[in-house]
Formats: sequence, structure tokens, C-alpha cells
Amino acid sequence: MLKKRKWSVVLFALVAMIALLMGCSNQSDSKSNAGKDTKTAGYPIKIKHAFGETTLKSKPKRVVTIQWGNQDIALALNVVPVGFSAANFGVQDDSGLLPWTAKKLKELDAKKPNVFKDTDGLDFEAISDAKPDVILAAYSGITKEDYETLSKIAPVVAYPNAPWTTTWREQVKLDSAGMGMEKQGDKLIKDTEKLIKDKASKYPQLKGKKVAWVNFSAKDLSKLHLYTPIDSRAAFLSELGLEYPKSITDKIKDKKSYSLELSAENAEALNDADIIVGYGDDALYKAIKKDSLLSKIPAIKRGSVAFIASDTPLVAAGTPTPLSIEYTIDDYLKLLGKAADKVDE
Repeated sequence: MLKKRKWSVVLFALVAMIALLMGCSNQSDSKSNAGKDTKTAGYPIKIKHAFGETTLKSKPKRVVTIQWGNQDIALALNVVPVGFSAANFGVQDDSGLLPWTAKKLKELDAKKPNVFKDTDGLDFEAISDAKPDVILAAYSGITKEDYETLSKIAPVVAYPNAPWTTTWREQVKLDSAGMGMEKQGDKLIKDTEKLIKDKASKYPQLKGKKVAWVNFSAKDLSKLHLYTPIDSRAAFLSELGLEYPKSITDKIKDKKSYSLELSAENAEALNDADIIVGYGDDALYKAIKKDSLLSKIPAIKRGSVAFIASDTPLVAAGTPTPLSIEYTIDDYLKLLGKAADKVDE
């Protein structure tokens, strides 16, 4: 009996020791896994931009976007911003929303978006009231002063180099990083690139054609404004197979500038452009055709002009985002294709 009791005590002690060891092991594994989770999250992260470096200590939950198109990046990644800037160009009503933005908001069941009425300047109070964890401004024209003021509200993701020159890819990369969604951003880029490639392949007449994005004003035809190749409008044209002529790029002195002004007397710089793209309509084209200097431009003479009318969604799609590209690329390519066909006639 005593022997049996002794063995029971030994067995109990052995079981207790095994349980203790397993508990220590589980606790160690738990700590190890917690360390892995922290490492996977990757925070804090640092994002470099034109004003320095922004540090995000944790994944943002409340996202605010300001100025042009940054809300589209968040929405394309199925994130509804707690506040975003009204579109200041191409909107056909008082909603402040471009059609592709409105469409995506509807898909995400965001019935009452917080749209800042800031087309005349940033509304710092409204931005602050939205209580953001991060402010996305990868495509914008914010100044150093704006950046410093915004940084007092929340960490800011600004543009990489110069104002208003961020490409749609850079915009996706920066804004997605700012939301802690870099991998999803990379997938969005690949999907959009495939869409562009597939659509552009149906317009082989565009490949290798020389193009210039030029804005004319019927009120003053003595000068013209060009977007340089670093402007997102011009950069997107290159993705469709078009190229900027050297006669124009040679005139760009400030390599960080997105625009260039020329006098009508220097319009011969456009002679090598097969196609001219710009904002305008038939009335503007007729006025240019009557001008003694501008009418000599070969693209104007033959009519290989792709003017974008102000009453179409395309007017705001020249500065592209993944949402605007998907919404308008068919119409855009059709317009460019017609102009390219006239070059080959």
C-alpha cells in the first residue's frame, strides 16, 4: 500500500513537471510569435519625400487625402477616407466628385463622404476636425509652410520631388505606403499597367508618334502653354506609345518644371509634333486655324489634334489615377487614335 502511494506521488510530480515545461515552452512561443507579428507589421516606417521624411508609428486607421486624386488611391484599395478634397476641375455638379470617384464610393457604400470644400485653398480646420492618423498628398502642390501646418495635425505623405509632377505610379506607391498597404499598392500598379497595355495594343498607330500637350487660349493666341514630359498628363501619353519631340524638350531649361510657355513666334518648336493634345473644342481649333502663325504648325494644318472638351469626363482624366484610367481609357484612346490616323493619311 505504501509502495503504491509512493509511486502515485512520483507520477504526480512527473506530470506537474511536464505541464510546467510545456507552459514555459508555450509562453516562449507566444513571445516569439508576438515578435514576428511586430516585425511583419513593419512599424515604425519612414517615407521620404520632397520635404524630408515622415515617420508612421503604426498603421493608420483614419485616412485624410488632400488636393488632386489622392482619394482615388485610397478608394481603389477599398479604403474610404474620413475626409478628402473636392475636385477643382472637371466636376459637372456641386458634389465635388469626379464620376469615377463617385462610382467607387457607391461600390463601397459610402453614402455621405466628407468632402472638403477647399478648391480655393486648404481647409486646415476641416482637415483637423476629421481627426486623421495620416494625410496623403503624394500628388499635390502643397508648400513647405502647408506641410509644416499639416504636420501639426497628422503625419503627411508629400510628393517625391516637385509639386504637381508625381506620376500615377509614384502616387500609388507613396499613398499606399502611407496607409500601410504597400503590397496592395504594388498589385494595383500591376493591374493598371496590364489594363493600359491591353487597351493601347488595339491602337498600334500611336506607337512612336511624336506628341505635345499644348494649351491654347482663343482670347490670347500670342502665347501657348505646354506641359513638359515630367507632368503626369504628358507622362501618361508615353505609356500609350507616344513620344515628346526633341525640339520641345530642348527648350525646357528648368527640369523640375511641369510647364513651359512659348510665344507664337516660337511655335515652330511644335513642327515635329505629329499630334497635339490639349484642352479645347471646335471653336478654339477654328480660331487657331485662322491665326497667321499658329496655323502653320503641321499638326494644326492636317488636323491631327486631340482636343478634350470641358463637358466630358476626359477633361479631368489627363492627370490620371487608377480609377480615372479605368473609367476613361477607351474614350481617350479613341480620341488619340483618330488624331494619329490623320498623320498617316
